Amino acid sequence: MAEVIPFRGILYNTDKINNLADVVAPPFDVISKQEQNEFHENHPQNIIRLTLGKTFETDTPTNNRYTRSADCFNNWLSEGIIEMDKEPAFYLTSMEFFFENKWVTRYGLIALIRLEPFEKGIVLPHEKTFSNIKSERLELMKACHANFSTIFSLYSDDENRILHRLKDISLERTPDHVFSDNIGQKHRLWRITDSSVHRHVSETLKDKVIFIADGHHRYETALNYRNWLSAGNPDFNGGHPTNYVMMYLCSMADPGLIILPAHRMLDQVPAETRASFIHKAKDYFDIKTIPYKDDGHKEGLTQFISILKSNTSKNCIGVFMKDCPELYLLTLKPGIMEQIFGDELPEVIRDIDVTVLTELIFMEILGFDRARLDNEKLIAYSSVAEEAIDAVAAGRHDMAFILNPTKIQQVRDIAESGQIMPRKATYFFPKTITGQVMNRLDR
Repeated sequence: MAEVIPFRGILYNTDKINNLADVVAPPFDVISKQEQNEFHENHPQNIIRLTLGKTFETDTPTNNRYTRSADCFNNWLSEGIIEMDKEPAFYLTSMEFFFENKWVTRYGLIALIRLEPFEKGIVLPHEKTFSNIKSERLELMKACHANFSTIFSLYSDDENRILHRLKDISLERTPDHVFSDNIGQKHRLWRITDSSVHRHVSETLKDKVIFIADGHHRYETALNYRNWLSAGNPDFNGGHPTNYVMMYLCSMADPGLIILPAHRMLDQVPAETRASFIHKAKDYFDIKTIPYKDDGHKEGLTQFISILKSNTSKNCIGVFMKDCPELYLLTLKPGIMEQIFGDELPEVIRDIDVTVLTELIFMEILGFDRARLDNEKLIAYSSVAEEAIDAVAAGRHDMAFILNPTKIQQVRDIAESGQIMPRKATYFFPKTITGQVMNRLDR
């Protein structure tokens, strides 16, 4: 069963930090190099110095981005920039954001959950991870002994009973923290210290399956960190803090839970491979071509996106290539995936768009191998189709693949069946903010 417990979180001291918007940041894995620099320059105590420190040519094993993060963390604690709460709490948060011409609110509960291997079926992943990212995150945890970012996870609660109980005791009082971030999203946080509420939430969640929505690398790293620490500690036991990890828990029934597509932009695709791609794809897809020339960019793009969005019930994938004045819509021919992958891929995962893209397009048609798919330096992501296409048109990438979003029911079905989606199968929007609450693992 899932063990969800309150904890003594570490929060920024608002007596010393006037505006929390100056010190929070998105999760490390969606921050560009330029944004990394901007967050570093934004404030000397921005959370980026803990989650994504800079590297230098003079770095050594004893002076590097991870040791500098640890120094910042410990110094901020000693200086009172960040403070550990005096009593355990659950932390209810809300994010208010603008989406499709209206304001939307999503709620999340920040708590600790006992780490469990995926095979136990208590905490379930839904997509693959990159090996290199996990090794980097492990070095950070070894240096800092803390969770700086929450893992965005989901639970089933069709009537939102847990959320209603938390809101009933929180929304009538002033939030402990309120701020609007640098893109206009409003964040609120309430500490919940009532032990009776703690018991109610823990009891209600204990029979739930927890689905990781965003933060697979962080969860797997927490497991690796616990194993690393326990191997060198004869006194390690089930009560050690590293048996738990900090999570942001959101109900699948929350009306503010939104999934955007994760469009792919590929690098190092040779010109001859691009030139032959559409011809090869015709064996598997019905293809519609839309002109995308200088005098018709806007019209072509509008038509392209409109047709793609109207085909969510089919496997329809958009393609744009460097030095090619056309947009393509590829609609999978009936029975193709079963014909090719019927013996190796279960139906629950075989027919989703990201599987068609990864297994059929990337591996069968483009000839990629698993090693290339595991190289995060050769693929970039965007949740905005126009941005992905513009990046290829400008020559920053070679090919863009434009997708419809994965449905929440597909995520649930795949996780419950024990299957794993390809990497970046989902883009939950908006990302949880980093810096609201931290968790120390060596207390």
